[in-house]
Amino acid sequence: MDHRTTRSFLKALVISLAVFSMVAAIGLSLKPSDETPALSQVGSRGKEVTAIQEELKARGLFTVGVTGYYGEETRKAVLRFQKQQGISQTGIAGPVTLKALGISVGQIPAATEANIYLLARIISAEARGEPYTGQVAVGAVVLNRVEHPSFPDTLSGVIYQNGAFTAVTDGQFDQPIADSAYRAARDALNGWDPTGGCVYYYNPDKTSNKWIRSRPVVIRIGAHLFCT
Repeated sequence: MDHRTTRSFLKALVISLAVFSMVAAIGLSLKPSDETPALSQVGSRGKEVTAIQEELKARGLFTVGVTGYYGEETRKAVLRFQKQQGISQTGIAGPVTLKALGISVGQIPAATEANIYLLARIISAEARGEPYTGQVAVGAVVLNRVEHPSFPDTLSGVIYQNGAFTAVTDGQFDQPIADSAYRAARDALNGWDPTGGCVYYYNPDKTSNKWIRSRPVVIRIGAHLFCT
């Protein structure tokens, strides 16, 4: 290799290394942040935002109507709460802020065999003998509670919550599971909600509880009234 060829080779090598360094630097700058973006920030909607607004309102920090939409007023209220609590003032309701507010919202679990079995047990215990739609509705209420900030955020947590379902304590929960309850559990876990989002239900012929009777009724299916 003569001197001219050597110089050309070295020049090409230097250029290649420079290009590689630039590409690597760009690649590093485009890597996603290690921080997971908070769900509840300006532009967000949903039950978590509603819960945030309700908690802030109870503390006198949010003075407009609860809408479930995270707008500028919600951001300002979150900032006030963060300042009050000594939390980093970002205006975003991240995990630390949610914990300080006492808010925990779960997600609908997957339709695994274990979840189908557990949900079918409570459906069978609570709604054995009800129309099929009524059985799915009971399953939907359980799942709606998982997503609701006022209830535990896991399937087992909702079902075994103290005093939540009489069937868990009166022995019905341990009875053989009706075949229809398995199908109802699958349908509920796959998204069928005949109640439209209800988190309570009761049989008006079997309860005199004034509080549950005061809840707004959305629909009647079989012997149960489903309410919010």
